[in-house]
Amino acid sequence: MFRPAPLNTTFFVTSIIGFFVSMFYVWQYSTQWATAFATVFTIMFIASMISMTYEK
Repeated sequence: MFRPAPLNTTFFVTSIIGFFVSMFYVWQYSTQWATAFATVFTIMFIASMISMTYEK
């Protein structure tokens, strides 16, 4: 069975803060960069959720 690596809470918090910064601050300057950053931080958030689901 697949066992994801345990990620710490800093990774989780960074994904949330990074998403909001890219949506509200970076969006004013470049929508393409904001979309790219938001995608990366969303993937980080999903990875942290998967890590928390399988944590024992």
